[in-house]
Amino acid sequence: MYFQKKRAIAMLLAGGQGSRLKVLTEKTAKPAVPFGGKYRIIDFPLSNCVNSGIDTVGILTQYQPLELNEYIGNGQPWGLNKTHSCAQVLPPYERHDKKSGWYKGTANAIYQNIDFIERFDPDYVVILSGDHIYKMDYDAMIKYHEEHNASCTIAVRTVPLAEASRFGILNTNPDNSIYEFEEKPKVPKSTNASMGIYVFNWKVLHDALVADEEDPNSSNDFGKNIIPNLLNAGHKMMAYNFDGYWKDVGTIDSLWEANMELLGKDPEFQIRGKNKIYARNNAHPSSYIDTTAKISNSFVAEGCEIRGTVKHSIISVGCVIGKGAIVEDSVVMPGVVIEPGAIVRHAILGENSKVLSNAVVGGAFGPDDKKKISVTAKNAVVETVLLPGEMQS
Repeated sequence: MYFQKKRAIAMLLAGGQGSRLKVLTEKTAKPAVPFGGKYRIIDFPLSNCVNSGIDTVGILTQYQPLELNEYIGNGQPWGLNKTHSCAQVLPPYERHDKKSGWYKGTANAIYQNIDFIERFDPDYVVILSGDHIYKMDYDAMIKYHEEHNASCTIAVRTVPLAEASRFGILNTNPDNSIYEFEEKPKVPKSTNASMGIYVFNWKVLHDALVADEEDPNSSNDFGKNIIPNLLNAGHKMMAYNFDGYWKDVGTIDSLWEANMELLGKDPEFQIRGKNKIYARNNAHPSSYIDTTAKISNSFVAEGCEIRGTVKHSIISVGCVIGKGAIVEDSVVMPGVVIEPGAIVRHAILGENSKVLSNAVVGGAFGPDDKKKISVTAKNAVVETVLLPGEMQS
């Protein structure tokens, strides 16, 4: 089979368990978690690839892959099913030499798919994560990488000093060249945080992956091993500053916050307008809004029936909100039924869950006015009361 040479391809790491999302990822891979009423988290990096002119994407899956694999399909929703383009799902597998198997780390995941990358003989490989919400032009980052004749370029953003220890921290010279990389340092020397988005010269990355795999003491991780080793070997590495919206939605609080940041006249994250986000959506009829409904500052996706009150909330496709029900400051995922008289506040309701008549979910603030988010798992049923911060599996 003939594979066309590519200037750049993307490798999308989408195999994480997402344990910090708790009941939402018990049966679903984190990148497949619904977001924003009609999307999945993975739609954002996939759409960024398409909007950046990258038409070949390897998607590395591992944990609970069935739903994610079905969702990606042949890549048609993102236009990645055309001649000389693809969205290829790459699960772990065992080779004849028994060296492959379960992905041991982010670097090992890419190493196990060297054969896939070499089919396209790319000049550059863009490494992405499947659990971030943002819009970004990867082509602009690749051009920056080329202009600076770098071996590796890392996308960075400034974070508050109090949060810096959660990230890989880049210490840079005035020209943005990197002289030190620290993975989650206890005492950060800067606030330049890695976004986990890398552009590599493929030949450099290939050799680094092979050397890393041969090191029995390696964690097979980009932040812990590949990046520091390339720096120590004297490779030129650059920081690419990104000042747009970006959010790691790996926790319940951050997922709720990112959804809420879509709302308002001037939302923090503008999902409409330039650089469309593409998604796989089933055909739904238009939503029905009853005369008894009261909706303010909310998203309501297709296929819904609204007869209750909705304030500052995300209502996903195919949801039903009964007469007299109240939904405030909440994320209602696809297929949820909220029966008449039920109350839902400060919550995330998992797909196809149900809140029975007159039941109550959440509704209070914690210390320092921090919202305590109540969460239901996929297909959960709330019959009476789910207290603030509690989870229904």
